[in-house]
Amino acid sequence: MILENIQSPADVKKLSEEERKELAVEVRKALMNRLTKKGGHFGPNFGMVEATIALHYVFESPRDKFVFDVSHQSYIHKMLTGRKDAYLYDEHFSDVSGYTNPEESEHDFFNIGHTSTSISLASGLAKARDLRGDKENVIAIIGDGSLSGGEALEGLDFVGEMDSNFIILFNDNDMSIAENHGGLYKGLRQLRESNGEHPNNLFRAMGLDYLYVDEGNDIEKLIEAFQRIKDIDHPIVVHINTVKGKGYRPAEVNKENWHWCMPFDEATGEYTGPISSEEDYGELTALYLMDKMKKDPMVSAVVAAVPTNIGFTEGRRKAAGKQFIDVGIAEEHAVAMVSGMAKNGGKPVFATHASFMQRTYDQLSQDLCINKNPATILINTASVYGMNDVTHLGIYDIPLIANIPNMVYLAPTSKKEYFAMLDWSIEQTQHPVCIRIPCNGVIDDARPVDTDYSDLNRFKMEHKGSKVAVIAAGDFYQLGETVAAYAKEKLGLDATLINPRFLTGLDTEMLEQLKDEHTLVVTLEDGMLEGGFGEKIASFYGASEMKVKNYGIRKSFPDRYDAEELMRENGITKEQITEDIQTFLSDAE
Repeated sequence: MILENIQSPADVKKLSEEERKELAVEVRKALMNRLTKKGGHFGPNFGMVEATIALHYVFESPRDKFVFDVSHQSYIHKMLTGRKDAYLYDEHFSDVSGYTNPEESEHDFFNIGHTSTSISLASGLAKARDLRGDKENVIAIIGDGSLSGGEALEGLDFVGEMDSNFIILFNDNDMSIAENHGGLYKGLRQLRESNGEHPNNLFRAMGLDYLYVDEGNDIEKLIEAFQRIKDIDHPIVVHINTVKGKGYRPAEVNKENWHWCMPFDEATGEYTGPISSEEDYGELTALYLMDKMKKDPMVSAVVAAVPTNIGFTEGRRKAAGKQFIDVGIAEEHAVAMVSGMAKNGGKPVFATHASFMQRTYDQLSQDLCINKNPATILINTASVYGMNDVTHLGIYDIPLIANIPNMVYLAPTSKKEYFAMLDWSIEQTQHPVCIRIPCNGVIDDARPVDTDYSDLNRFKMEHKGSKVAVIAAGDFYQLGETVAAYAKEKLGLDATLINPRFLTGLDTEMLEQLKDEHTLVVTLEDGMLEGGFGEKIASFYGASEMKVKNYGIRKSFPDRYDAEELMRENGITKEQITEDIQTFLSDAE
């Protein structure tokens, strides 16, 4: 087996043409071994096998520096740089992350999981190289989907006037996660159809040299192209036309569904994990919005290249017509656009993942909240129960969003409350509103919910007790219920339980009333402790006798964590919280 003997890129360089072809076959088998059992990014990696082999055959990694955009196509690179065991052998699966990671290898320069960054990052490597007077190649590897992001276009514009080596390997498979959206893709199609000869060439317009390779899954054609531009003394784009999911028919046919996969059966392509019959907020949100859009032509669903984060499958996208808008990988544009739509009478709902919303702080603040436009933004996977790799953490949203003036940030605690808040937000005309989509399961309990949230920052006292008040926000409300029940069982304590609902302000009237019969307030929030919701409560009580204990996640970058273990490490279990309460009550006697 050739792959078993690849310890570094130096071993790739020793291979004959036939051996390189066999290596491509073995790499796909190794990818299949891992992906069928563990899941991961399927289509991006299967489409980049030949290009990655050719890169390592021609260039001298790590002296020559590869920067992978998003890096969800870097599995082959990992195999060829000493990490093949993580794909060949099940017991080594956990040896690597799903993205490039400098802690794993000298061949990785950045921990990357967000899109449109590679050109800018690589340009920094190149500028530092030039300042040192060195001559190594710097190669940014980026796909067509990522090119719609503003940072990628800013990077292209910058490197267009560089006068030293800079290589952009542009992998064009005519797909983002779903289909591409945006005017630039018309030009890319013209380039593909004309074998790179069409005058409508974005890259040349940006001042870049250009080389087109139509057969982007042909190792030898790629080697020939890379050898031509190795050690080039100016910036160039090598535009390669590849097939996403190449080598596995289901992935070639249904590219969207095979961008990322759960464990599956290779023969059938069917998911092999347990089938859940539980409701899903993505599905429920899509059904709600589809119905809402049918009744009101001003309602629209807006996404940024991740339509299924709120259940908009291909069929629903088509059914929604012009009321469904995919802006591509351009979250900043999405926020500004929905502000404009709301200003002109529209009722837009923009939804994306919490970690992607981090890119939009300026637009949330400047374009949306200063202008007080009543757009609705759904924040998905904003939770310790969301995605858990370090580049996709959803636990930073509360400090980010809740401190922007004029914003209303709502944290629903149940299915009924979520849809009541969503319906109110769409129909109201006074406030920009963000809503956390719950991540702890679809909870449909018997608690009544309000339908009007116009009286801002009004907390809801779900149960009135004494001595200790537990203020439990969003996904941690159910934890608050559990803590209150456990404290009653173990301590005989009848704690007050409060659902704050609003993360952007305080119910000062209720907080003042708590002083009468309570000596301790416990806050529970599903996110970063520092700068979060609980610290606002602590600040409010700072000059009083009331004691406050805040629970949340300490400021950190946890990676590939187990949610329950992370909670335990941060003291956020019913046993730990109740023990803290008991200690306080004992000390107060």
